[in-house]
Amino acid sequence: MAAGRGKVGGKKEQTKPVRTGKPTKKKRAMQTRGFYILLAAVAVIGGIALYTVINQPKAPAVRDVDVSASQAEGYLRGDPNAPVQVLEFADFECPACGQFAVLTEPDVRHRLIESGQVSYRFFDFPLPAHKNTLAASMAAACANDQGKFWEMHDALFFNQPEWSTQVTSNPERKFLEYAKEIGLNTDVYKKCMDEQPHQVRIIANRKEGERRGVAQTPSFVIGKKLIAGAIGYDEFRAWVDSAKAALPPTTPTAPAPATKKP
Repeated sequence: MAAGRGKVGGKKEQTKPVRTGKPTKKKRAMQTRGFYILLAAVAVIGGIALYTVINQPKAPAVRDVDVSASQAEGYLRGDPNAPVQVLEFADFECPACGQFAVLTEPDVRHRLIESGQVSYRFFDFPLPAHKNTLAASMAAACANDQGKFWEMHDALFFNQPEWSTQVTSNPERKFLEYAKEIGLNTDVYKKCMDEQPHQVRIIANRKEGERRGVAQTPSFVIGKKLIAGAIGYDEFRAWVDSAKAALPPTTPTAPAPATKKP
């Protein structure tokens, strides 16, 4: 009788694969596939969370606002007597504020502020969710003591990814680097940062935004309108033109009568 292939009791013998300590190629492939599926799931969940945040109800984009005077100073750029007054309420750690500062504000400065069409005031509006923004506001205020608020303003916004809460919980080292780069007296700057004398000013700036109904950053008061969001230059210019058109007409000054010589 020819030798058969492992029949036991009339049935074929089923042999089990020998297990080794290493996973088989198939198992490794399945593990790798599972890893990528997990990554994809995390990405999808993150995308859903981001979509939810972006699509949360926001304050109306444009509305009338009280423009009466207050105790908050802000930080002025341009001619204070320009025909149109612009106020910006922003958070130094806010990504949308950084977007506006990097992409739109250079054109606003060159075309509108330097030409004397608008005066521009920046007001701190620190958001509680951003843990490093108060320190950033203090760094800007301390730089203002040495006449370089706008230089620190630019350094903070242009380098925002280096010092935001997502990167570090102690941003002062980066702020000191910016202070050196813009030419501050670092001893005076460090003393200011240690003593924090400008907390009242920062809080007053935020309260001024609250008084005017600011609900998100950045927000702009242009003339008598409050505009929310990081708008582009063309839209910004349109609001400035609208504010100029709403100004009362100026009465031309009559020339002084010529005096007769005796």
